[in-house]
Amino acid sequence: MWLQTRCGVDRRGAVALAVVLVAAAVLAAQHFWTGRAQSVSAPQVVRTEASRVRQHEDTRGAKGGAAMGASTAPGGDIVVDVSGKVREPGIRRLPAGSRVADALRAAGGVRPGVGTDGLNRARFLVDGEQVVVGTPAGAPAAPGPAGGAAAGPVGAGPTAPVSLNTATVDQLDTLPGVGPVLAQHVIDYRTQHGGFRSVDELREVNGIGDRRFTDLKALVRP
Repeated sequence: MWLQTRCGVDRRGAVALAVVLVAAAVLAAQHFWTGRAQSVSAPQVVRTEASRVRQHEDTRGAKGGAAMGASTAPGGDIVVDVSGKVREPGIRRLPAGSRVADALRAAGGVRPGVGTDGLNRARFLVDGEQVVVGTPAGAPAAPGPAGGAAAGPVGAGPTAPVSLNTATVDQLDTLPGVGPVLAQHVIDYRTQHGGFRSVDELREVNGIGDRRFTDLKALVRP
């Protein structure tokens, strides 16, 4: 009625204008509502992938820490050379902190009739040392270094070089790594070749390899 009276609009025009105004108001309200700030969450696939990546990084970090702890942990193995009058001479790998007694057990123990009075079997071993067992039973032990803690050969062989041309089986048997059988091979070679002209000929004896020759060359003479 106000529009009809004020603006001279008939009833149908007033109704049409009212509909337009109502529609405009609805559209404005809808536009305002849809344009407001909203919190957006990541899709489920993205969240799952992010969670998997975090778990992988945590696991890798834990493994890296464990590996670092293992690499810095004390301990490990040592390698020693057990030679002389033992049942199974050779290179032995032992846990760090092992003693001379452990090296003897790893080599099968000492041979019958061989004394161990010259050995400090309670001494700790160090990596790379050589344990030589060669003191016959009843023979006086060679004096060791003060405190018995220095690395190096343990035990004692003959105090003077043994003559390859005149030694008996028993005398050759006192050499480290030489038993009655190998001593007889030395004598057989001496008999067949008319004696030894140099220590290097000892390499030709059956049963003497490079390592054993290295152990013996300073203990014998032609």
